[in-house]
Amino acid sequence: MKSLFSFKIYNSVQDIPVEWDVLAVKNIFLSRDYLKILETAAPENMSCKFIALFENQEIIGISISQFLDLSQIPSFGERDNCMRTKIRNFVFKRFGSKVLIIGNNMLTGQNGISFHEKAPIKSIFRLLKEATEAVEIQYTKQGNKPHITIFKDFSKTEIKTFDIPEFDSFYRFSTQPNMIFNIKNSWHIFDDYIADKNKKYRDQYKRARKKASEISKQKMSLEDIQNHKERIYDLYLNVAKKAAFNTFYLDKNHFEIFKKNLKDKFLFYGYFNNNQLIGFNTLIKNGTDIDTYFLGYDEHCQKEKMLYLNMLYDMIGYSINKKYSRIIFARTALEIKSSVGAKAVDMFGLMKHNNPFLNLFVAKTFRYFEPKMEWQERNPFK
Repeated sequence: MKSLFSFKIYNSVQDIPVEWDVLAVKNIFLSRDYLKILETAAPENMSCKFIALFENQEIIGISISQFLDLSQIPSFGERDNCMRTKIRNFVFKRFGSKVLIIGNNMLTGQNGISFHEKAPIKSIFRLLKEATEAVEIQYTKQGNKPHITIFKDFSKTEIKTFDIPEFDSFYRFSTQPNMIFNIKNSWHIFDDYIADKNKKYRDQYKRARKKASEISKQKMSLEDIQNHKERIYDLYLNVAKKAAFNTFYLDKNHFEIFKKNLKDKFLFYGYFNNNQLIGFNTLIKNGTDIDTYFLGYDEHCQKEKMLYLNMLYDMIGYSINKKYSRIIFARTALEIKSSVGAKAVDMFGLMKHNNPFLNLFVAKTFRYFEPKMEWQERNPFK
């Protein structure tokens, strides 16, 4: 008897069936419109494939996969220069440079899988595992056999859906949390948020605004982004290279492609001092959420003008005034995001090295290469 369940792998967004968007309606990052942009503006070392899951020819699940070749990265990050980092970089390039991710490595959170609410969960994830293995085989035939396969960014509840025998060989891990800012119903305007802060953090807000009093903020159009393209890229690289670990770098035309295609759903704000662009941040409208995207700044101005903190306040102000329910601040800079009111939400993933022998050591090596980050949670409210 033929199985009721099947899957299809698409190498291009143009081949994806229109029914795909029915399951992507709640998340812009799964929509075909976004995936077309991602396909065009993906980093050089990344390629995408798209998975559709079917029951009796009806689409019941969708997923995106990203293959990353880390050997093409000139630098994983320049912040840490210790021996541990040098060893980590060597091991990654030798034994883990080809990575297959089920999810979106350019975002934080569960933006890679969606399925019909009535679909049988265990069958969905068994089918997704089969489809993932088929994707691995496709890359292997191209001479790019994945070293590591990762299912990325699930909440504590969502990760339980992987409690089936098919995933027993995967190592469950947790990295830095997703910082999520929930907007209270009582905050009708930005001033309501400031009024809710305790004195220490109201004073911090006043100090930050005073430091940035000479900075002008500008909502930038497609033409503005194109005109400042070189400076924007320099500012982006300044921040990206200081990350502890990078798996990709954006192309110079990344932001203009996003603006050209997402239009008003993609917001680009530039910060100017004496007519010089000293920083920028980007936001993406995603239903009732605002997702923060990439940013960049001049390091000297950032310290002197408390630029990053002022950017966070601006993002909060926009989201409150426009009646959004949450801001997805993503991971990194946990403490400063906590200081403005974001809460840490633990994220989990699954990882498997496709060499069975090396897979035995994944748990130990992961803990060595990804030590738990110590940071202090803040509570800025009364």
